[in-house]
Amino acid sequence: MTRVRFAPSPTGHLFVSGARVALANFLHARRHGGHMLLRFDDVDRDRARPAFAETIAHDLQWLGVAWDETFLQSGRLSLYAQAADKLRQSNRIYPCFEGDDELRAKRDQQLKRGKSAVYDRGMLRMTAEQRAKAEANGKRPYWRFLLSPRTLEWRDQIAGPRQAKLTAVSDPVVVRADGTATPLFASVVDDIETGITLVIRGEDNAVNTGVQLDLWEALTGKPPLVQFAHLPALADTGRVRLARKASSLSVRALRGDGVDPTALATCLARVGLPASGEPATPDDLARTFDLSRLSQTAAGFDASQLLSLNRRALSRVDFGAIADRLPSGATEAFWLAVRGSLDLLNEVRGWWEVVAGTIVPPVIYGEGAFLSEAEALLPPEPWDDSVWRRWTDALAQATGRVGDALLMPLRLALTGEEHGPALEALLPLIGRARASIRLRIAAA
Repeated sequence: MTRVRFAPSPTGHLFVSGARVALANFLHARRHGGHMLLRFDDVDRDRARPAFAETIAHDLQWLGVAWDETFLQSGRLSLYAQAADKLRQSNRIYPCFEGDDELRAKRDQQLKRGKSAVYDRGMLRMTAEQRAKAEANGKRPYWRFLLSPRTLEWRDQIAGPRQAKLTAVSDPVVVRADGTATPLFASVVDDIETGITLVIRGEDNAVNTGVQLDLWEALTGKPPLVQFAHLPALADTGRVRLARKASSLSVRALRGDGVDPTALATCLARVGLPASGEPATPDDLARTFDLSRLSQTAAGFDASQLLSLNRRALSRVDFGAIADRLPSGATEAFWLAVRGSLDLLNEVRGWWEVVAGTIVPPVIYGEGAFLSEAEALLPPEPWDDSVWRRWTDALAQATGRVGDALLMPLRLALTGEEHGPALEALLPLIGRARASIRLRIAAA
């Protein structure tokens, strides 16, 4: 069975880049009838927070990403200790005592001599007496993994053939001085223990792949069967720019702005692919999701495509499904009038002000006589959905105006905007009193 995992560190909110990785794992698992694990990599005690794990899970559920199993790494510390003992017994990890300042000085000296800054394995030459003396002086060792002297090759399911020359990489720290596992080590132990068959993650993690494969083999005694797929980094493209770059845009912020989950899921699933015309649910997206079709280069996150998808998604939402997120007093007639003109749901408050508030339109210079005539010809109430046609027909006959010359001054005077929902639907909601006052102001 295909087994994948999404493994965020609960040190902050879920960003769009992370949501894309989670979605890719879900879609791949769903298409292939596989199993998805949600694992919280919270072994960094100084930064990890339970509240962030909760919000990440909530954001994933909102997006439509489901998982079959979940756990926290902080509940598996004994498992990592056992794995470290196994490597210790096979002499694949060794104790180190150098501090940050000493390591920095070593690197500086190596660079001055024109050498690589790879760790020099100086602690391998430490004798048992030297170690005992260091520990007697209060020092506690951290442990490094002894990398194999070879070049590892593998095929990435997105990027194609790859390799890592392990002699060009510093032996990684796998156990800290306090005895806890590092995230890199804990991740490999968990992937082995949970039977992960494919690691789908961001390109920023690709540099660790060779080290993790070497660790995997040292822990299992067998060549690893796990495969990898690295999603290229997101890059902002298109004409529209959102408030923050894609790499630092949170799902929480988009949800707060009124992005529909199907719009975001569709946009993220199709990054690097031809634009999709309609938003789709994750289950629908899974039917055609294929890692091999994804771009191998930096992938464009087009905010204009997201907004276009969101407009389509919002235009299909029924009043009952959105009523609790609309301004107090908003009616079904109001929602049906404006839903097809919203890029983001938070724009709905502006249109509620138009129909139920006291907006002040701009003075439209040169249109005073026309707007005064428009006010004089306003039909008496009650108004229904035919009032706009009856009013504009009478105004066209009285002034001889047609097309934009007739409609644009009216739209700007009534709404304060040059574009927006159809005035046939808005005018009955605005009402005669508001329309009259706004026409008078715009004509001043």
